[in-house]
Amino acid sequence: MTSRGAGTSFSRKNYRLSTEPEKPKVAGIANTKLLNDYLHRIFPSADGIQLTAAHRKHLSFQNLQEHIERLLAENAGSEDGQDQVVEGRLGPSPVVLDHTSGFEGLLLVDDDLLGVIGHSNFGSIRATTCVYKGKWIYEVLISSQGLMQIGWCTLNCRFNQEEGVGDTPDSYAYDGNRVRKWNVTTTNYGKSWAAGDIVSCLIDLDEGSISFCLNGVSLGTAFENISRGSGMAYFPAISLSFKESVAFNFGSRPLRYPVDGYQPLQNKPVADLMKAQKLLGYLKNVIHIGIDVSEGKLVERDSATWQLQGEPTVLITLAHIFNNFSPLMCKVYLVEDVLMNFLLGILEGGGSVEAHPLIQQLLDLMWLLMEDYEVHECLKQLLMSLLRAYRFSPIVPDLSLQIHYLRLTIAVLKHEKSRKYLLQNVLFDVLRSVVFFYIKSPLRVEEAGLQELIPTTWWPNNFNKEGKESREIKDETAEERLRRRAYERGCQRLKKRIEVVEELQVQILKLLLNNKDRGGGGASRYIFLNKFRKFLQENASNRGNLTVLCPPEYMVCFLHRLISALRYYWDEHKMKSPSALSSEDAYVPPQLFYNGKVDYFDLQRLGGLLSHLKKTLKDDLASKANILIDPAELQAVTMDDLDEDEESAVSTSQRPAAAMAIGGALARPSWLSSPTLGRANRFLSTAAVSLMNPRRSPGTMEKVKVRTLNMEQRTEEDIEGSKGNEGLLLGKPAEEPEQPITENSLLEVLDGIVMMYNLSVHQQLGKMVGVSDDVNEYALALKDTEEKISRCPKRRRDIYEELVKSRKVFSDKLNHLSRRLAWINVTIYSKEKMQDIYWLLRVCIRTIEHGDRIGSLFAFMPEFYLSVVMNSYSALKNYFSPVNSMEELPGYEETLTHLAAILAKHFADSRIVGTDIRDSLMQALASYVCYPHSLRAVERIPEEQRISMMKNLLAPYEQRPWAQTNWILVRLWRGCGFGYRYTRLPHLLKTKPEDANLPSLQKPCPSTLLQRHMADLLRSDREMAPSFLNSVLNQLNWAFSEFIGMIQEIQQAAERLERNFVDSRQLKVCATCFDLSVSLLRVLEMTVTLAPEIFLDWTRSSSELLLRRLAQLLNQVLNRVTAERNLFDRVVNLRLPGLESVDHYPILVAVTGILVRLLVDTDFQGAERATAVLLADPCFQLRSIQYLLGHTEPLVLGMASPSADKKHFSLQSYTDYISQEELAKVEQMLGHLSEESKQAAASTLPTSEEDLCPICYAHPISAVFKPCSHKSCKACINQHLMNNKDCFFCKATITGVDDYIKPATS
Repeated sequence: MTSRGAGTSFSRKNYRLSTEPEKPKVAGIANTKLLNDYLHRIFPSADGIQLTAAHRKHLSFQNLQEHIERLLAENAGSEDGQDQVVEGRLGPSPVVLDHTSGFEGLLLVDDDLLGVIGHSNFGSIRATTCVYKGKWIYEVLISSQGLMQIGWCTLNCRFNQEEGVGDTPDSYAYDGNRVRKWNVTTTNYGKSWAAGDIVSCLIDLDEGSISFCLNGVSLGTAFENISRGSGMAYFPAISLSFKESVAFNFGSRPLRYPVDGYQPLQNKPVADLMKAQKLLGYLKNVIHIGIDVSEGKLVERDSATWQLQGEPTVLITLAHIFNNFSPLMCKVYLVEDVLMNFLLGILEGGGSVEAHPLIQQLLDLMWLLMEDYEVHECLKQLLMSLLRAYRFSPIVPDLSLQIHYLRLTIAVLKHEKSRKYLLQNVLFDVLRSVVFFYIKSPLRVEEAGLQELIPTTWWPNNFNKEGKESREIKDETAEERLRRRAYERGCQRLKKRIEVVEELQVQILKLLLNNKDRGGGGASRYIFLNKFRKFLQENASNRGNLTVLCPPEYMVCFLHRLISALRYYWDEHKMKSPSALSSEDAYVPPQLFYNGKVDYFDLQRLGGLLSHLKKTLKDDLASKANILIDPAELQAVTMDDLDEDEESAVSTSQRPAAAMAIGGALARPSWLSSPTLGRANRFLSTAAVSLMNPRRSPGTMEKVKVRTLNMEQRTEEDIEGSKGNEGLLLGKPAEEPEQPITENSLLEVLDGIVMMYNLSVHQQLGKMVGVSDDVNEYALALKDTEEKISRCPKRRRDIYEELVKSRKVFSDKLNHLSRRLAWINVTIYSKEKMQDIYWLLRVCIRTIEHGDRIGSLFAFMPEFYLSVVMNSYSALKNYFSPVNSMEELPGYEETLTHLAAILAKHFADSRIVGTDIRDSLMQALASYVCYPHSLRAVERIPEEQRISMMKNLLAPYEQRPWAQTNWILVRLWRGCGFGYRYTRLPHLLKTKPEDANLPSLQKPCPSTLLQRHMADLLRSDREMAPSFLNSVLNQLNWAFSEFIGMIQEIQQAAERLERNFVDSRQLKVCATCFDLSVSLLRVLEMTVTLAPEIFLDWTRSSSELLLRRLAQLLNQVLNRVTAERNLFDRVVNLRLPGLESVDHYPILVAVTGILVRLLVDTDFQGAERATAVLLADPCFQLRSIQYLLGHTEPLVLGMASPSADKKHFSLQSYTDYISQEELAKVEQMLGHLSEESKQAAASTLPTSEEDLCPICYAHPISAVFKPCSHKSCKACINQHLMNNKDCFFCKATITGVDDYIKPATS
């Protein structure tokens, strides 16, 4: 017997449904009479009239098929809606998007021609069918909430990249992004839409009106009196901007929100629908009616406990039903409307999924009685319908709709054969099954019922000076405390409801990770592993291809559910094998990174590219891991890389750029368009219509792909290993412990989770913090408004009313945001989610520690492990507070110490070659030392590691990111320097509060321990100190010179009459150079304080030169900054945005700190040497030192007197920042220099021009060069010899320098 209605030539299974007449009057087990009664009960007449046994036709299996066909034909007539001609509609019956001529711009259209993604500025497309009479409706499933205009247009409408649906006459559109309606002009209309909403577009051509609904709720009539009459017919149409995506339902599936009186553009399959419902009724009868052979009667059965139990009569009856039912179950509409609703009805009674074995029985029947291709199509359509229903169901307070669909998904996946088929062919290949693990955030909290769930809202009211929420609750009023507690109770209610959904999602993943179902092929877990790796590859290799990337909000939820399922199986294995590690101690062993058993695609390794590492470390692989690399493989890898480079160059030059942008999307499900099936295989372009071809062959795509392992072919043995085969753990190094970790497959899942976090989860965690920031901003604005209302004079009624209006706006917005924030805190930032990220951080720390022990092979580790360590710690510290505090996590102090050791060791690790990851490590360490808790952790690491870290920080600054290194040293000093105890600069305190979480705004927390290490290193290593200080002095000279050059340009631009605006980037660079100059001066102050002998102990060969260079730079800075009415003054007074940090105070106190340490806080001999060098510098001006204490220079004849109201800079004005003791030292220094400069001036004999240094003309000649005997001062030749060994004058190589003593004249 062949299948009916499927339109295929597949032969059906032969169940011998019709049998030859036989003599015995027993059919199977039931006798003829009982069988007749049974079949009449199962297949009653359509009118429902129960005829007496005498009047009804005798039924047996010989005539049953004929009876069923007659029943199915009753009332069917010619009502098959697919071919029915309906007045008022023109066009083909399957209504789809017109991908041949009805579009404008660049668009990606799905295979089913119902999903579309914008790929240009504002692309437009219409449907293939139009309407001119009657009432019509279609639905649009919103996949992204951006700029789109959805509605109707006529054939005459002409669109372009700027004008779309609603921008021309006779086109009408609704735009939920801007909440407006469009028909040439625009006005406010409707509500804002969000991803996951459904828009219904209704047109009434009898009344001439257009209206829209959002999730079944009418938004009211949008347009009236639309053009009608001869030649006026309206097509469904949409215009959408880049990356925006939707899916249309013209009637190919049941409408989610049908409206009475309106019919879909595509007729539903009425005849097939009636047949399917009748056949489903017969199936229900089989389930409810049983045969008691011993009693010879029919009995009622409980459907919940129904089982087939091998009854031939029932089985043959079911075979007849499925013979007709199976072809219908391959059709999308019928699967969703009939089968899915029937299965959902089975679960409606509540209870666990296990309490409803009927679904498992039905799936068994489907696999038994349907052709394989029919079961495959039916299951695929069922899962697509479930996914669509789950994603596009509105959020209701108890989340009952989401729970309903997830329960059925679990019930289907509990069936082993179905689960394996879906995993192998559907869940990752056709569906975007990650959607099942996502819980969307409601944009409109009223419709989600959050007002009832969280009736009382609350937001922080206490803020510190920086505008950050204060965590002290003691200032709360009684009313605020009650509100906060009521809000927290509401959040807890919400959390309990969301946890129900999350638990169901985890159950799905537990089913997919089942490794005990080995019957009929490999276990589910190994199929999942291969598909999961491929999923990761797509997201890692298509960073620029938005249609293939899984949206980060889905990734976040998927990550948390996968961690829960993984830890469940990990600890289950631990119970069976007590010697294995628990999930608390999980890590990824290092051999996974170099044995080639796990594919890392072309992700960067710490030591560079994999092909390079295989060549350079092949001997280490052989000796340490017993892994031999075939030279032929190395050659092949090199040639592959070459071929790929050549091919990519050719393909890039030959293919249009737009086609390149979507290359990856042609082969995989798109994440942006239709809710489930997403093969965006048709690329529509008004400029390149030749690209509108059907799917390209897989062979073509293989060449575009980068080299990959064949993930689909791996078996359980390849992963878990067997006797003599270690599977994924091949090549265990000697440093790895013998203790087993867990099942190998779980290690690969864990590795994938770490990669997922790196791909997009961290980015999304940072993005969602914005809602919390919005709450704080509005709360601050509300508090400010209430203070203004309290101060508003009673006579100014107008101002008072405006302030009250503002207060209401802020309050309403806060009510909305606080409820939305409650949802986000529960789904993304809850304590349990924080513990997941913390667990992941510890996994990565242990993985890096184990990898570090294997020496050179550490270079094989993928870079993302170090990235995840840094980013997950940053997320825990910055994103999860103040809701949850990291300090409450178990083992917090120990984890901080382990992380500190990783940062301290690896920021200068020669095995790490990538500049980006090295910079990230340096930045992470710089941030780490800014916070007291993490700084103390650095101090807790072993002394040897601390000293090694300081040694790396003191390495010369050339050829490395010296600015970050300098910043680290400055943070270790901040709080100890002269006037260096501030958090924010004094002149910035009255400006707008900044984010108090920034590392630069943390309170000073110096480390005396690390300072001591630095001092010991500088004293003990006589080569390190001068090379380090020379590099610091060079960088200071560069940074300050650049700063002066830039402020000259800024001043010139400001003085021009046309008032040209200065480039903001230039201002930023200028401020950065100033900040660098200040931080370099602070490092010099730190060095002078900790190890003054480097400058003042002249038994050291470099000390005098270093001191002279230092004095020269200090005088240069002082002269530039302290001169009256100078360039620096004028630019500071401009107060340009971007130059806020540029002020006298930070740079002058840094210079003063160095001078005080050299001239006051030292012994007599040191002070004498420092004074002599300072005064000998030709740039020295006593006036600059007097400026520090506010002493003005005397007026010069003819110069205008300064204005009386001008305030002079003085350190004495900053008593909050500078102690009296420090001020006394400055005055002591000024007195000392005044006295010494007078004495020097009195004792200095006039020098003839012949005796002056011919290089600088500032100092007397004091050095003679060997062997050429040319002369200069010591300062010039010493500075010259740092970079050049040739004589100034004759270019001879200088072999030595002697003191020059002028011969006595007669």
